[in-house]
Amino acid sequence: MATDRLGDIRLFAQAAALGSLSAAGRKLGLSAAAASARLIKLETALHAKLFHRSTRQLRLTEEGRVYLAHCEVALRAIDDAEAALQAGQHSVRGKLRLSASADFGRHLLSSWLDEFSAAHPDLKIALTLSDSLSNLLQDDIDLAIRFGQPQDGSLVARYLAPNWRVLCASPEYLAKRGQPRTPVDLADHDFIVLVTAAGPLNQFHFAHDGQRQSITVPLERAWETNDGALARNWALAGRGIARKTIWDAAEDLRTGRLHAVLPEYRVAEAGVHAVFHGSRYMAPRVRRLLDFLIERFAQATQVLLHDQGSG
Repeated sequence: MATDRLGDIRLFAQAAALGSLSAAGRKLGLSAAAASARLIKLETALHAKLFHRSTRQLRLTEEGRVYLAHCEVALRAIDDAEAALQAGQHSVRGKLRLSASADFGRHLLSSWLDEFSAAHPDLKIALTLSDSLSNLLQDDIDLAIRFGQPQDGSLVARYLAPNWRVLCASPEYLAKRGQPRTPVDLADHDFIVLVTAAGPLNQFHFAHDGQRQSITVPLERAWETNDGALARNWALAGRGIARKTIWDAAEDLRTGRLHAVLPEYRVAEAGVHAVFHGSRYMAPRVRRLLDFLIERFAQATQVLLHDQGSG
C-alpha cells in the first residue's frame, strides 16, 4: 500500500511547531485519530520515537529533534521549488495570512489590500484584526503589521515607518471639559483605555524640554475596551480622551473630527514594523506584499509628517 510520506512529514513538522498533534491534524484536514495513526505509521517506518506524548504535552525526543531539522530543510526546498514555478509564471497566487491592529486594519490597511489584490486576482487574503500580539506560529500568520518590535528572537521585524502616540478627543468634549495645557491637567479628565492581553494601556508617557514624566489613568474613571476601533468611536462620541497611534488618528485629526491633546509632549516610539518568521521560507506572494507595503508606508509617511509639521 502506497504511503504519503511527504504528508506524514508535514504533519510531524506542524505538530512540532504547534505543540499539538490534534491541532496539526486540524490544520491539515485530519481527524485526531487519523493524525495519531499517521504519526505512529511514520515512527514505525523510521524505527524511532519522535515525540514524548501525554494527554497535556507533546515534546520532541532527541531523535525527533534531529529528524525535524532535516525535515525542515526538505520542506523548505519543496516550498522553494513551488515558489520558483510561481515566480516563473509571473503570478502571485495562494492565500496570504495577515495580522494587524483593529483600527489600523479597518481604516488604512484594508484599502491597501484592496489595491494589492486588484493587481493580483488569483490571491486570497485572510486578515486577523486584534489589538493583542498574535502568536505568528500558533495562528499561522505570514506577516503581521505591528507598532513596536517583537521580543521573540525567532521573529524578524522590518521597519516600515515612524510612529508616536497621540492623546486626542472630540472638539465637543474639549469644549465642555477644557483643553489640558500640561500633563497635570489630565487629572480632571475622562479617558478611553485600550485593554490588551497584557493588561490595560493606562500609563501615558510624556517628554518636554528634555524632561520625561508619566501618569497612570485610574480605570474607575475610564471607558475600557479591547477593540481599538471601538475606542476611536467612543472618542468621536465625546466619551473622553483616547490614546491612539498617529497612524490610527491621522485622518480624524486632519478632518477635525478629533483634536490633539498635549501634542508638544509626544514621545517617539519604535515605529511600525512588518513582523514575520525568521526561519520560514518567504513565499513570493508574501515578499511581493511586503515590498508593496514598504512603498505605501513611505508615501503615507511623507503625508503624515507634512501634516504634523515634522521635517
